[in-house]
Amino acid sequence: MAAKRSGARGKRSERISESLQPTQEPRSEPPLSLERIVATAVELLDAQGVEGLTMRRLAERLGSSAMSLYWHVDNKEEVFDLALDSVLEYPGPPQIAESRDWRGAVVHMLEDWRASMLRHPWSASLLPRRALGPNILSRLELLSKTLSKAGVADADLNVAIWSLWNYVMGATITRGSVDLSDDDRVAAQQRLTRLSERYPTIERSRLLLDDDWDGTFRKGLDFLLDGLARDK
Repeated sequence: MAAKRSGARGKRSERISESLQPTQEPRSEPPLSLERIVATAVELLDAQGVEGLTMRRLAERLGSSAMSLYWHVDNKEEVFDLALDSVLEYPGPPQIAESRDWRGAVVHMLEDWRASMLRHPWSASLLPRRALGPNILSRLELLSKTLSKAGVADADLNVAIWSLWNYVMGATITRGSVDLSDDDRVAAQQRLTRLSERYPTIERSRLLLDDDWDGTFRKGLDFLLDGLARDK
């Protein structure tokens, strides 16, 4: 059963690049195609999140019938797989990937990955539980190849990849879930100040006022890459 499911997922991940025959649609709407279904699914997910995507709502946005969608996709799960993979395509210029500056290449890849998921917040919640499509696999392959060329031993490569994966995912999910106004931050820090005898270090660092998300991500990434550089 597991093998069958794995094979089905592999088939799904390849569909985005296939050319399929369009279904007959009303003249007022463009022909239905897999590319249009995926693009519209991304729009719906951006607007309403994972819970908001149903085949009926997707069909309504497309000006089609739900049954027409099944000429192109097997089910909603495949739509999730294809939508997720489409937003995680890595458009980085080849010269960065081939550069001798391995740190610059890794930083570019991971900052782009984080930015892609922040533009589509639903992607961070879907990625850990979906089939890995060709775009995310290509991203991981490029990251692995870059680290390997930089001198990371094969025995340490998986640890390096998963550490960076966990860092990007954690940073993205935290950024997407924390939505505090300036007033909220000030009030929280004031409460912490009143408890400074219990929490002196985080009060002194003014942790709850720190909202430099991009700077924190980049500096934390440098800490990880410094560790990789030392171990090579």
